[in-house]
Amino acid sequence: MFSYKKDLHIGNLIQQEMEKQGRTVAWLAKSIYCEKSNIYKLFRRESISIDQLMRISEVMGHDFLADCYEQQQ
Repeated sequence: MFSYKKDLHIGNLIQQEMEKQGRTVAWLAKSIYCEKSNIYKLFRRESISIDQLMRISEVMGHDFLADCYEQQQ
């Protein structure tokens, strides 16, 4: 069984993973077809739509949805 991590800030998580991978804001913006300014706004958001999260997960090769949940015992 899984539960949602309540204190999760998805924007911070995406930004940290992007920096870990050595990616730039320009790269992510181009990869998901949006403006760089929207990426900076994304970093400040605590939550985003599942569709957007899945698209970002795909282009970055990281399962952000899995990061949103923790397994309960």
